[in-house]
Amino acid sequence: MKKLSRTINWSMLSQDELDSKDLMLVNAAKEATKGSWSPYSGFSVGAALLLDDGTVVTGSNQENAAYPSGLCAERTALFAAGHSHPGKAVTALAIAARNEKGYTAQPITPCGACRQVLAETEQRGGKPIRYILYGTEGTMIIEGGTDAILPFCFGADSMK
Repeated sequence: MKKLSRTINWSMLSQDELDSKDLMLVNAAKEATKGSWSPYSGFSVGAALLLDDGTVVTGSNQENAAYPSGLCAERTALFAAGHSHPGKAVTALAIAARNEKGYTAQPITPCGACRQVLAETEQRGGKPIRYILYGTEGTMIIEGGTDAILPFCFGADSMK
């Protein structure tokens, strides 16, 4: 039997340790939370994508009383970018979330459905996505692309 392991490298930075590009994306994600429609959960999420040409595209979660009909902030931003900027690779994604008490202390990560869409977006764009996940107690930076947050992903190559 052959045993293998996988390591995920990530960093936790304070806001003053973020470089200017990361801080700009975090601020765009925080601003995007204002566009959230979350009357049921009271949990507003904002996402900001950086495309390979420097364009920033944002999205926010949109709830619906029929819960499966809503959409997460990450997919809202990804689908908007795919429509408005076809052929542009996503190189970074920042996420921020808040509730009635303010922004979350700990960073939140994309849900499983968003991770799958991110994996396919990354495969299509041919560049790894850098993750910048904001929390008031620290911002998590995940390098290494979507494979770091969704190992053993099912994708187009899996069907060959």
